[in-house]
Formats: sequence, C-alpha cells, structure tokens
Amino acid sequence: MDFTEIYRQTASLVAFSPGTHFLLTAVQDRLVVRRSDSFQIARTWLVDPTPSPTAAALPRDKEREKDAHGWITHAGWSCDSEYVLGACARAGVVQVFKLRDEAWTARIDAGSEGLVKAEWAPDGRTVLCFSEWGLRVTMWSLVTGAATYVQYPIHPDRGYAFRNDARYFVLAERHKSKDTLGVYDAGEAYRMVRHFPLPTSSLASVSLSPTGNYLAVWEGPLEYKLYIVTLAGSVVGSFCPEPDPGFGIRMVSWHPSGLFLAVAGHDDKVYILESLTWNSMATLDLPTRIPAGVHVWKEPSAWLEATHGRGFLSYERIQSPYILPTSASQTRAKGTRPTPSAQSGSSTTSSRTGSGTTQIGFNTSGTLLLVRSASAPVAVLLYDFPLPRRDDPALSQSQSPPAPLKPRLRSVLLHERPVSAARWNPDPGRAGRLAVACGSQSVYLWSDEWVVEPGADGARDEDEAEAEVAECVGVPAQKFETRDVAWAPDGKGMVLFDRETFCCAFEVEEDGQGDGGGLTP
Repeated sequence: MDFTEIYRQTASLVAFSPGTHFLLTAVQDRLVVRRSDSFQIARTWLVDPTPSPTAAALPRDKEREKDAHGWITHAGWSCDSEYVLGACARAGVVQVFKLRDEAWTARIDAGSEGLVKAEWAPDGRTVLCFSEWGLRVTMWSLVTGAATYVQYPIHPDRGYAFRNDARYFVLAERHKSKDTLGVYDAGEAYRMVRHFPLPTSSLASVSLSPTGNYLAVWEGPLEYKLYIVTLAGSVVGSFCPEPDPGFGIRMVSWHPSGLFLAVAGHDDKVYILESLTWNSMATLDLPTRIPAGVHVWKEPSAWLEATHGRGFLSYERIQSPYILPTSASQTRAKGTRPTPSAQSGSSTTSSRTGSGTTQIGFNTSGTLLLVRSASAPVAVLLYDFPLPRRDDPALSQSQSPPAPLKPRLRSVLLHERPVSAARWNPDPGRAGRLAVACGSQSVYLWSDEWVVEPGADGARDEDEAEAEVAECVGVPAQKFETRDVAWAPDGKGMVLFDRETFCCAFEVEEDGQGDGGGLTP
C-alpha cells in the first residue's frame, strides 16, 4: 500500500466525499478540502464560532469556553458533494459551505436550546440539529430556509433512522413519560405520517431494516428484550432469550437482505433471528477453544521492530484446535502489569466495557459476520454466513420456506494488542476485505478475494486457507498509532486515525512496484 503524509485533524473529523474525489478535514476551527488524487488543498473555510445574541446572553462555564470553545465538533458532506457542513456544538453554531462557490455560506444558530449534534439528511439539502436536554430536533432546509421542529427525541446520537430510499424519517420520542415513535415524510417537509406508542418502557435505540419494512427496538441496559414493529405501528415479533441473561442488549445488526437480525448483549452470545417468526435460528457462543477446521491467524511477535514499521508481513498460521486468549488469561499471565495500550494512555472499546460483545457486523454481501468480544479483546472472529441457493430445484419444489444454514466459525485473527476497530470494505465487489486497527503503528488486512475451486475429491479446507490472506502492514511514520480506520466509499483507500493526526493508505496499482512505503513526516 502507498501512504500519504501525516496531517492534523480534530475529533477524527475526516471523510471522503461520496464520489471519493475529495477529502474533508476539520482542524480546530477550520474546514479543509483536499483533492484525493494529489492531496493538494482545494478549499478552506473558517467556521465562525461567535454565538448568537441569545446564546451569548446565557450564563456559561468559563473553563468550558476556554477549552476548545470554537473547535469544530461535527463535519460532513452532502450526498452529492456540493455542500459541506461544519458545526461547533459548544457555541451552538452550524455553517454550511458550497464547494463550487467559496464565497457562499449559510449559518444556523441554535439559540438558547443549545446544540448537541448536527448532520446532513440523505437529500443533501436539509440539516438536522439536535438540541440539548432532548428538547427537540430541527430540520433546516437550505432550499426554502424553513425549519421543521419535532419535540422530545429520546437520544440525539441514536434512536432515529432514514429509510434507504430517504423517503421516511423515523424518530424515537418520549411523550408523557412513555416511549413513542414518529414517522415523518421527508419528501413533504417532514410531515407527520404516523405516531404510535412503543412496547418499550426505557428505549435504548432503534434499527431500521435495509428493506425499510421493519424496525427493531429494544429496552435499556437492565432488560434483555427486543421488539419488531412495522412503520404502521404493529408489533410483529419479540425476542427474549431463556434463561434471562440479566443485562440488556448492547447492539444489533441487520443482514443486508433484511431476512436476519443479529442481537448481542453482555453474555458473549450472538443470537441470529430469522424474519418469519423472529425466533432465534442460531446462537453463536464465544469459544474458549477454537475447534479444528478453523483458520487461526496470529500477528507475528515484534514484527514492527524487525521491519522498522515499513512494508508488510503475513500473519502466522496456527494449527487448530487452539485455546483462545481471553482478557482473564492475559491478566493472569502478565500479573498486574498494564497492557501497552494502557501504558500509552489509549482507551479502546474492549478495555472500557469489561465484558460482553463489543462489535457485530455483516459484510456488504451478507456472507460473513464479524464478532468481537471484550472477553477476548485481541481476537476478531469471522463466521461464514451461508444462505440457501434460490436456484436449487429442491427449494423450488418445497412448499415450506427453506431453513437457513447455520453460521460456522471460519477464521480467527489474533493480535498483540487489543483491537480498537474493525471495518468491512464498503465496495460490494470486495465484500470479503477487512481492515483492523489495534492502536499500533500498523494496520491489519484480511481478505478472501482469491477463491479456489475445490479439487476432484471435493476437499477444499486447505484451498480455503490458501485463498485467505492476512497481512500486517506497517505505517511508515515515526510517531503514529492507528486507533481507528475508515474506508473510502469506493473501497480502494482508507483513512487511518491517530489521536490528533491522520494519514491515508491506498492500494498500489497492479503495474506499480509498491512495497508499502510512503513519506515519513
């Protein structure tokens, strides 16, 4: 891979444009747009953090104002890359700029209600602003200049979603101490279409299916219960495992087809629900012992010192069965000594949460499921998620719907440090490509793109192992720790994040002679 120079950033606000032609970066109170082919600066704007007269008249914490008062907290592209947004939540200010006209600007002042979050609606001409204390969410139109208000959203960072066609906006609200859901028509100035009560008593979040037919809603952290409702308000299913795990649901993930839903909590179990009865068709337990037939890839010890952080090195292949290293076993082995990430002051999701599943996610084709757990913070588990073939003659003659196949643990990636992020490639043509970050001077790549046909005897276990590729790629920089990673929309490049800096990595063209080198700052 080829790496760019190291650039400054604030709050990890770095994003490729939807067409991948530009890269937006927030640096304190300034927005910077670079061309993604040359990384030359194309546009730069200063976001004015001066609060409105109403906000300025309110009493403020002087220490809070002194500490990064005018820094940008939210930034993003419109869907057509025509506009960029920069928001200073502490000042209650949102500014919108036009890429083709550097002098054009629009400003939104939150006023006395305050500002927690600002983001684009899918149409690219509407800005959503969430106020403090859950008072309301405001939809500001850049076309008409009008604003639409919806009162009492439950959560500003979750609890809402747009349907994939961007037609409807669903928002979890709380009225008269009860959870409700509002459905709004985004094509008609967010006119209310439906408003109905939810079966939850303390809603944690919502997740809309990819087809837009169903909405998963679940209770808070003290009760493990999930409901499936339609946009018309009908409850079509519910799920609560037996026995009750005692704590609530941490996350859910829809299959890209909308036929299955993965649910995970604090008990290191992932339940796969099917969309006919909304019952669990499979339960994935965190294995303490990796069984035979599973590909185990382990990061080589001290490879960064040996390669001086340049080039790439393949993972070591470990023969299964193999004992999965857990946080408890590592603590016993190392005594009370802190991990390298703790010594450097880094804080990962796995190290903060203590126990339970920390990430689940299907790839874009729905053939693979990623699972991470706080009990095994150095491991990434990849499950095969096969689906029955629709062109199978046996299925066409059957009167009952086909039973989905059970997911199978395919590969396990083991690392020296706890995993801080793992992201699937968004390109449907490269769905089997994964990037992993561990807070070290490297990025880790796994891919199953090279598919090998089975032999004459039908055996393909060894062929599958050869088809998989797991590599450790060093970042050629003197001081850089990859804490997070984000793919470009086309899947050909990625952004690597450190605490206050970032760099980009791009695949070397086939006719190039790249060795993973780059510019050292």
